Amino acid sequence: MRFLSLLFTLLGLTLSLPALADNTLNLTPAQQAELERFAPGVELTPELADKLRAIAFDQSRSLDDRITAMQKVAGFSQGEPLKRRICIWDIAGRAGPIFKAAQDQRARLLRYGVDLDIQPYTSESVVAEDLKAGVCDAALMTGMRGRLFNKYTGTIDSIGGLPSDEHMRILLQVLANPKSADKMVQGEYVILGVAPGGAAYVFVNDKSINTLANAAGKRVAVLDYDPTQAEMVAQVGATPVASDIVSAPNKFNNGVVDVLACPLVAYEVLELYKGMEPDGGIINYPLAQITMQLIGRKDKFPNEVAQLVREEFFNSYHLIKERLDQEAEKVPDHWWIEIPDSDQREYEIMMQEARLQLREKGYYHPDMLTLQRKIRCKLNPAHSECSNPVE
Repeated sequence: MRFLSLLFTLLGLTLSLPALADNTLNLTPAQQAELERFAPGVELTPELADKLRAIAFDQSRSLDDRITAMQKVAGFSQGEPLKRRICIWDIAGRAGPIFKAAQDQRARLLRYGVDLDIQPYTSESVVAEDLKAGVCDAALMTGMRGRLFNKYTGTIDSIGGLPSDEHMRILLQVLANPKSADKMVQGEYVILGVAPGGAAYVFVNDKSINTLANAAGKRVAVLDYDPTQAEMVAQVGATPVASDIVSAPNKFNNGVVDVLACPLVAYEVLELYKGMEPDGGIINYPLAQITMQLIGRKDKFPNEVAQLVREEFFNSYHLIKERLDQEAEKVPDHWWIEIPDSDQREYEIMMQEARLQLREKGYYHPDMLTLQRKIRCKLNPAHSECSNPVE
């Protein structure tokens, strides 16, 4: 079945071309040739595109039902598969679990007429630049890096915005709804999917670093492309050490930094126990919920197609969550550092102040912060922020 190749072509062209007086679309010779190659025999009209859009956003139907219905509406004959290059950031490259999972999807998508050329990257900065340059039609990266392409979804990873996995699940369900589709597009880019990466915790090489006051004078790894992290670390009297995602764990393991924020999934893969031995630990308080985001170029992935992909991402949430939990269970109990309730309240206040500060600087998207606050209040309506909201 070659249906998605037709859908990519039809919607990709109709989104960017005006209708003429006779209700046809003004295609260039190159666009007409692409249409004939991928969807032979199909007459491209605005009415057809409108019908496809309406079906794509109809969540009362299953994904398979929508694909079948759009196929009947289009009434096309089989054409060539549509080729797209997807760039995957995975620290371990071709041998990594993220890249292997992407490869598993390649055969499935080929059945729908999309031939993916999946390329592994070990440098997240390079994959982001190649997406900008058009080398990649879509790229998988962390939500923090993805903020460069969509500030709304890039704010999901805000500090303290989502206290638990359940908060994340509800938020991703909202984002997979067609009502959120407009916010998935920013400039030349569209969000194709958001997946959970687990909660980020603070790893320390000394258990005595269990309060903000005790962090003063300590060396803390911060992302080199994110100046706000360095600023926040400096505010508590610690010393920021600029790093990238690959070098930060190495610096922690080698004693170059004393503190590292990282998801639990990295504990065994990156051997973070080396940096904690013998007297370190993990502060048992989640700092943020991390995401992986698949970001595409809008001219290659129309938002109607992206909607179907986003829903498929959310349908895989529980499977991804199971894998994250399996990795988290590999962390031995003796590493956990418990903190008193009074300190937890102090952390809540500090993180909210940080979010407000970063919102005012234009770093966090206010609408995402509001959505996160509504989800927090849905799960804990008695919290003080629910009666006097500032986000």
